[in-house]
Order: sequence, then structure tokens, then C-alpha cells
Amino acid sequence: MKQVLVVDDSAVIRKVARRILENMNFRTCEAENGKDALAICHDAMPDVVLLDWNMPVMNGYEFLKELRKLPRGAEPKVVFCTTENEAGHIARAMHAGADEYIMKPFDQSIVRTKFEEIGLV
Repeated sequence: MKQVLVVDDSAVIRKVARRILENMNFRTCEAENGKDALAICHDAMPDVVLLDWNMPVMNGYEFLKELRKLPRGAEPKVVFCTTENEAGHIARAMHAGADEYIMKPFDQSIVRTKFEEIGLV
């Protein structure tokens, strides 16, 4: 079973994402900011990161750049999940190493489709 790290400062979004992902047979863990997520990745690299852009302490873009520098940091699939919809934000995320992009609000159908597109489902 693949492990998904859900990184979002909203407890509600983390709960919704967890429910969707567990219904899709993924194991989940959570972090409320990029700094906490990096600590989790140091301990046990997830298979997938569902990542918010706007968070306190360390935002999603900063986290992604740091993740990709870690040993095995190139391995996880990273899916940004955010309200940022400007083409520039999407391009920056993809250039930094994101695999896909989901707009909030999202549902299981959207997550499943994006995960299928990157070979996770």
C-alpha cells in the first residue's frame, strides 16, 4: 500500500484528503506546513505528497525545492493542491519538480483522475 503525505495548514482539508485517499487504498500521514513535512520525509520518504502552496513556516514551493535536494527526494510524486490558479504559479511548481496540479476544492473523482495520470492508480 502506498503512503501519501498530505501537507496543508487546514485541518479540514487534511481530513477531507485523508478520507478520499484512504477510500482509494492509500495510507496517509499529515503535516501542517513544509517544515514539518520535511521532517517526516527525513524519517520515512512517502510515495506521494499532496501539497498545499500557501502555508505558514514553509510554503509548498519552498518545501518542494528542499524535498528534491534530499537523498531519495526525487522519488515521491508531488501533486500541488491549492487555490493558486495563475499560469505562473503552475509553471513554477512544475519547474520545481511537481508532477501534477489540483485546484481546490477537489473531490475523489478529481484526485483519482490526477493520480491515474501520474501512474499511481
